[in-house]
Amino acid sequence: MKAKLLAAVIVAATVAIAASLLQSWNAVPMPALVPVILRWLAIVLIAAHAWARRSLTAWIVVGLLAGAELGHDWPADAEKLQFLGTIFLRLIKVIIAPLLFGTLVVGIAGHANLKKVGRLGVKSLVYFEIVSTIALLIGLAAINISRAGEGVHLPPAAAATLNATPHTAAQLITDIFPENIAKSIAEGQVLQVVVFSILFGMGLALVPEAKRRPMLALAESLSETMFKFTNLVMYAAPIGVFGAIAYTVGHLGLGVLLPLLKLLATMYVALFVFIFGVLLPIALLVKAPLKEFLKAAAEPVTIAFATASSEAALPRAMEQMEMLGVRRETVAFVLPTGYSFNLDGSSLYQSLALIFIAQAAGIHLTITQQVVMMLTLLISSKGTAGVARASLVIVMAAAASFHLPTEPLFLLFGIDQLMDMGRTGVNVLGNCLACVVVARWEGEFRSEERMVPVNAGTSS
Repeated sequence: MKAKLLAAVIVAATVAIAASLLQSWNAVPMPALVPVILRWLAIVLIAAHAWARRSLTAWIVVGLLAGAELGHDWPADAEKLQFLGTIFLRLIKVIIAPLLFGTLVVGIAGHANLKKVGRLGVKSLVYFEIVSTIALLIGLAAINISRAGEGVHLPPAAAATLNATPHTAAQLITDIFPENIAKSIAEGQVLQVVVFSILFGMGLALVPEAKRRPMLALAESLSETMFKFTNLVMYAAPIGVFGAIAYTVGHLGLGVLLPLLKLLATMYVALFVFIFGVLLPIALLVKAPLKEFLKAAAEPVTIAFATASSEAALPRAMEQMEMLGVRRETVAFVLPTGYSFNLDGSSLYQSLALIFIAQAAGIHLTITQQVVMMLTLLISSKGTAGVARASLVIVMAAAASFHLPTEPLFLLFGIDQLMDMGRTGVNVLGNCLACVVVARWEGEFRSEERMVPVNAGTSS
């Protein structure tokens, strides 16, 4: 049944595209309503396929296509649907502060035994920061080269809200530190929330274990609850995407969607550059057994790519890295810590997406301003792994901190699932490699002669 539906979708989409092109080129005379009917028929069949697959990804695609078609066919009606995207934005924004607080406190106070770990902890964190910073810079370079956001033209009403007074360096540094955490949350000052959470986590780590345990349990419960909260909100993503894209296309025209393809291509090219230009040389430098490593990492990376969730791949990744030859204690520390501090794919995406928003808004950013944005992302992105679309939450928070408009964010919703799959797969691949690197650094990685073979059934 699914195969037949997929075949019907392909045929209907091909016919609809062909009819639309022939009409636009005036190659074949036909009533104007025919291509419209064919396009809506293709969308209905895609929706039927999404229903059969019961996939959120497929429904997001349906929302994107239906919103674009509605905005193209009936722009006046489509503009009235902006509230759907606005509601979805609000639901996402309300997650930011508690999610950052819970995950950062657990990440810091939960590793209060770093003294016991000693060199392992320091070396892991140094490696994480170096590699994730390189990923940020690659994303920044990629979007500055492709300039994918420049094809988007915001309406005058949106551009008028961008006249923010530039801050001095002293003011920027001062604004990092909160004076009132409730005020910071209310104003969406993500850096202030992060600084408060880090200091709170450090203070909690210094508290005796008996008194630390209840607060740590509360933070763990809060972070887990916010993960589930985010999952619930993401069920509304197809509706939010539908309303946002319908309004955007109705208001700005179909041409606004073309930069999305350029943005998607920019990110995947940048990810491949990162894999082959950074991760591969690192693997060669530490003399990791490439064939065995790729075989071991293939399954957890595939799981992460398919589910767009690093957390879903964690159990299998830990098992495979141990079978590869990394000691259990090293795997148990490096992988979970890396999920908070070594989000290579997410870091690359966040820098790329934030500059895309600025480009779409027509804002020229100096090198200094871009560096400040990258530092913001470098700090605020920590501790948000395991939840689907967490990077989108971080980008939204950073955009709000720098007073960027919301219209380009609507565009990111439409293809975020496709981008999330790639960046999450790279997150898991980077953390698997981190296990091998730290094990080699500690002189604990097993030789190939002593290595336990990886399961032959591992998917590729």
